[in-house]
Amino acid sequence: MDYEIVIADDHPLYRAALRGAVAAACAGSAIAEAQNVADLLALLERCPAADLLLLDLNMPGAHGFSALAHLRGAYPQLPVVVVSAIDDAHTVRQAIAFGAQGFISKSADSAGIVRDIGAVLGGAQVLPSGVSLEAGAPADPTTLGVARRLAELTPQQFRVFSMVCSGRLNKQIAYEMQITEATVKAHMTEVLRKLGAMNRTQAVLLAGRLAVDAQELRPPPEEQDQA
Repeated sequence: MDYEIVIADDHPLYRAALRGAVAAACAGSAIAEAQNVADLLALLERCPAADLLLLDLNMPGAHGFSALAHLRGAYPQLPVVVVSAIDDAHTVRQAIAFGAQGFISKSADSAGIVRDIGAVLGGAQVLPSGVSLEAGAPADPTTLGVARRLAELTPQQFRVFSMVCSGRLNKQIAYEMQITEATVKAHMTEVLRKLGAMNRTQAVLLAGRLAVDAQELRPPPEEQDQA
């Protein structure tokens, strides 16, 4: 059976490795690639019927599990498998709690990755060897609440919010997205409302609850606190 697979990773060599694994697991399938979250969201808008997304946790714009949480709301029918070099049990359990169908470690050998991709396409859940979902503590309800709210953002709202989390100013966001600053402010007003945040700083701190590495989030400039 032919599938449509999306690979989202910022490392060209690892994208090539995943492309080879997909080709081995399901020959003849169409493969699309993205190297950051902005490109991924644009790609999914063009290809909403993709059969599987292989998502790197650490590519630009992902902000830990924030992109995963948003994608589960925007594309609930799309199976997402997290692919990451950070593969400790806690991170794996978080990925599953936030809606991933599986988790593939970047340290896995090519045969294992091929096997896992085939298993996910068959509807199975895949986890790194030795990781048990039953052994860990349940996910924090507050953090899950933030994930649910991120899932309510539209793709454009998430793009804006992702750039705010990277420390960009309104004028920088407007330039990169080719929209007006007034539109950026309108999107952020909705983001704050949906997240239940009073200002941008508080919204970034909420996103920090889903971070794998808290240092990747940059507090917005003080003059940007208001939408």
